[in-house]
Amino acid sequence: MTVYTMGIDVGSTASKCIILQDGKEIIGKSLIDVGAGTSGPQRAIDEVLHNANKTREDMSYILATGYGRNSLMNLASKQMSELSCHAKGAAFLFPNVHTVIDIGGQDVKVLHIENGVMVNFQMNDKCAAGTGRFLDVMARVLEVKVSELAALGAMSKKRVAISSTCTVFAESEVISQLSMGTDKCDIIEGIHHSIANRVIGLVRRVGDVPEVVMTGGVAQNFGVVKALEGELGHTILTTPLTQYIGALGAALFAYQVSIEK
Repeated sequence: MTVYTMGIDVGSTASKCIILQDGKEIIGKSLIDVGAGTSGPQRAIDEVLHNANKTREDMSYILATGYGRNSLMNLASKQMSELSCHAKGAAFLFPNVHTVIDIGGQDVKVLHIENGVMVNFQMNDKCAAGTGRFLDVMARVLEVKVSELAALGAMSKKRVAISSTCTVFAESEVISQLSMGTDKCDIIEGIHHSIANRVIGLVRRVGDVPEVVMTGGVAQNFGVVKALEGELGHTILTTPLTQYIGALGAALFAYQVSIEK
């Protein structure tokens, strides 16, 4: 009998869903750009079921993860830490992974993985610096779209140092640079390296062990990925499914539970 499982990752800024067939094949995915405390999770569930041409009754098991996972107690069979789910999802796509750098909307997580299982982690959830929220703020000040940051940063001729580790002070630095007529592209490249410098401390504490995979929405910004590669001295792997890693891990854990029942 075919087994369908759903993983739901309710983040601070987005809701993601994955439906797996027999724990191997992704047959549906959805992403809604609003997260915990909004209609996002339900909309993501409705959309993924529509995309997979399935109903909720077709699901053998539904597992929720992420910042807002506890809000889905009536929709999901079980809740699980996003740390475990990110490790599971990353190891599924990259069997040789040892380090996962996950930069989400409001936190940064670095995981050390051995044999597909997380054995250590470091997390920054006390400050927005180095997160997707940080990039949102910087893009607003620079009057550009977040999706344009990587391409604009790549046009930089001279990197500008953004030294503040606080989002508020970094915003003031950027405004000051703009008032001096500094090229936006140079400022953006400085912002990317500011994030890399912020994240690298967490990586060092966990242990920088290749193969390194970067997940989360910020992994779509190749400027940040390149800046981190420069700090680490080796390649960082990414995937088009970067925003779905937590949901994928949740769907994989849901499959494990369903076949053990």
